Parts: sequence; structure tokens; C-alpha cells
Amino acid sequence: MDENKTALTGSLHTVHSKEILKREALEPAARALLGHTYTAHDLIAREPLSCTPETSVGQAAQTMRDAHVSSLGVVDPDNHRLVGLITLRDLVNRVLAEGRSPDTPVRDIMTIDPVTLPASALGVDILTFMLRNKVGHLPISNDGKLDGMITQTDLIRVNATNAAVLVHEIARAQDVPAMTIATSSIPDLLVKLVASHQSHEVATRFITDIADAITRRLLELAELELGPAPVPYLWLACGSQGRQEQTGLSDQDNCLFLDDAVSSADMPYFERLAQRVTDGLDACGYVYCPGDMMATNPRWRQPVCVWRQYFHSWAAKPNPEAQMLASVMFDLRPIGGTFGLHPALQAETLKAASENSIFVAHMIANSLKHRPALGFIRQFSTLRSGAHRNHIDMKLNGVIPITDLARIYALQARLPEVNTRARVLAAGHAGIISASGAHDLVEAYDLISRLRLEHQARLIRSGDKPNNYLDPAELSNFQRNHLRNAFMVVRTMQSALGQDKSALT
Repeated sequence: MDENKTALTGSLHTVHSKEILKREALEPAARALLGHTYTAHDLIAREPLSCTPETSVGQAAQTMRDAHVSSLGVVDPDNHRLVGLITLRDLVNRVLAEGRSPDTPVRDIMTIDPVTLPASALGVDILTFMLRNKVGHLPISNDGKLDGMITQTDLIRVNATNAAVLVHEIARAQDVPAMTIATSSIPDLLVKLVASHQSHEVATRFITDIADAITRRLLELAELELGPAPVPYLWLACGSQGRQEQTGLSDQDNCLFLDDAVSSADMPYFERLAQRVTDGLDACGYVYCPGDMMATNPRWRQPVCVWRQYFHSWAAKPNPEAQMLASVMFDLRPIGGTFGLHPALQAETLKAASENSIFVAHMIANSLKHRPALGFIRQFSTLRSGAHRNHIDMKLNGVIPITDLARIYALQARLPEVNTRARVLAAGHAGIISASGAHDLVEAYDLISRLRLEHQARLIRSGDKPNNYLDPAELSNFQRNHLRNAFMVVRTMQSALGQDKSALT
């Protein structure tokens, strides 16, 4: 009983102040809802949580505390129909204020037969209803059964999980903990972007914009602590951030270009700067690169002249490691610092690499190692063992084969673009591939990327961590057929590219 009482009081002490903040935040949320066709289904942030009428109020308080929610649906255990609603305010007004025992059953204090709306209700109508009736928690039901709960917080989140808002908050952050609060909204942002039918290109660009903003702010905070940099430098992202294609699952890949005037006495400064930025990124959810492809690695924190030597040595001796490193580094994109340190080296590297037929042939051969998840008779080629058996790796056997093709096209045409979609379109304009081939490959890429994002959004909504492993059974017959066609396009484009490996024979 004492434990229940402690949980009950501990769950309630911030209720009043939070409610005031929510009301103040609802006006911008209304503007966001009016601009989009959000439905109740889109706004539900998690699977429904409930209790029975016989649950004690102490147990209900513990459930709310542990799940970080402010309400529970009360469900009949026999027919699973919604019969009531209990909120933190009910616990304050009807339990603590009246001196009731934590063992009091929920049925004695719950709101009986609360008003509900269907999952198809529009967000703006939900907001209007909640404001007019001064309702803080609105159950969403289907045939009398609880589908989920919408709160004022969920409505505010529509506005708060806007990339521009998050970027603004990050730019004003005074420390890493403040940035982690902003980045905690990224999973919800992904869910909302997918639910509002934004293209994968828009969704991944928004998510990457947030990573860019965090990186820039971390650089600013590091300079405030360490003092001005002794020589100009440039922080660059590679991998998915470099290509502006981040999803709900990203580690960090980065490096530092230093001005050639840098001295050995200056290097400790950049070591400390790199450590602070990568530590901050890790705290914000961008985990350390398992391959140590980060600016904290001295190998990837060098003067421009050393980077020039790197690229020339990889092209001269394209062994497997050189091919892997070149693939990563061809996706570099400046994030913060002196941007002028990059363009000349990029142009020089593209020119030298594109003129080296042996290097290009090795890069092509390396890119063709990643095949789409399609067997010989148009059946999906799924993983054969492990926790994700019978699933498709939508990154390794979905997105990466197209990313590799696009990188080769950019290399052949000396294209400065690093974004996969932009590279394919530019390659079509440059005549590296046909216009129809570029169109088909972009459509294949869009479909594969969209299905990957939708899969990750489903996992987030279910309370699971996003991953790249898609069970084809999750898809409709229509989607499976189109995914097979997309993989066929990739296979065809790989076959055409494979004919350009003549320098190796």
C-alpha cells in the first residue's frame, strides 16, 4: 500500500504545470493541423494502454508512471469494450484530494462511458472538440473497442515534430542535453512524415537536416569552449548523412579537412574538437561508427594535402579496402567550417578517378557485389538464417545496390551530386544512362525507399526500434508485385553496368 501511495503521489506533482504549458502550446498546433489532413489514426502516438474497472488506483498510477502516460482507458475484461477513462487529474481530484486509499478500484473514480471519436476523424475536428469541451484526453475507438488515446501533447507534437521547428530549437540549444530533448522527437517525426504521405526524399531530407543542425551547433559549442580554431577547417559528413538520406536508423560517419597551414602544435585542438562533436552526436542518438569512420580517428582528421594523397593512392591501387574507402569518401558533403576547402579537391578527384579505367572497373565490380533481393524466378531472396530469417534486408539488398549504381554514374560523368536520386537524374541528363533507364531506376528507388520507411514507421508505432528487415508478408499483393518489378529494374541496370568491366579482363 505504501508503494502504491508513493507511486500515486510521484506521478502527480507536475500535472498542473504541464497542463498550463500544453494549453499555451495548442495555438501553433492548431495552425499545423489546419495545414494537413491528419486523422485520428495518424495522431495516435502508441498502442493503447488500459486497465480493468477492478484495477486499484495505485496500480493504475504505477502503470501510468512506468509508461510515461497521463491516462488509461478502462476496458471490460469480458467483451474488451471501453467502459471508462481515468486520468492523472482524476487521481488528484478524486483520490488524493478526497483522501481515498490507493486500493480503491478504478470503477469508483473513472469517467463512465467517455465520449470517443473514430480513427477516421480529422485532426482539426479533434482539436476543435478538445478545446470546446476542455478535454485533455480523447479515446479513439472502433465498434466500442479502444484503438488508442489522443492527448493535447499529441496535438502539440504535430507542430513540435516539424523539422524547421526542431532545427530552430537545436540552433538555440546551450548544451548537449538540450539537443537530446529535440532529437528525441525524431522517431515521431518519421512516423508523422510517413503518415502524411510525404515522399521518402522529403522525409529523409528533413531527418538529415536535423543531423546537420546538431553537428553545426556542436561545432559552435566546441569552439566556444576551446576558443577559435588555429587554422581553417571543414567538417564533412559521409554515408547516409552525406547523401542526405538518413532514416530512423543511422550511425555517424564524418571526417575533418584541415587547412594545409596546420602545424603539429595545432593538432591537439582538432582532436579535442572532434571528440566533443562525436560524443555529442552519440548522445543525440547518432551512435559511433563501428568502423571508426569518424573525425576522432587521426586518419580521417588531416590537412587537404594528405586527403589528396589518400584519393590518389586509392585510385592507383584499388584493393578492396581502397574501393570501400573511396565509396565512402565519394559521398562527402560539407557541414560546417570553411566550405572552400572542399570543391577543388572534389573536382580534381572526380577528374582523376574518372580517367582511370582500371579504378572505375574495380569500383564497378565492387558495386555489383550488392544484389537486389530477387531470385531467378522472380521470387524474393530473403535471409536464410538468424533472427530475421525470411526477411528482406531493405538496406543491403534494397537501397544500397541503387546507391552504388548512382555513385558509379557520378564517377563516370564527374558529377558533383552526392544524393542518390539526384545522381541518377543527373546521369540521365548527362547521357551516362538513357532517360528511360534513369526514370525507371528513380521509380524503383522511390518505391524501395518508401517501403523501407513505412516498415520503420510501423516498428516505431509499435514501440520497437526501427530496423531494415522487412517481412514480405507485411505487404499487399500489389506492393509485392511492384517491389519485384523494382528489383528487376535494379538487376537490369546492374547487368548493363557490368558490361563496362572490360578493363579488368
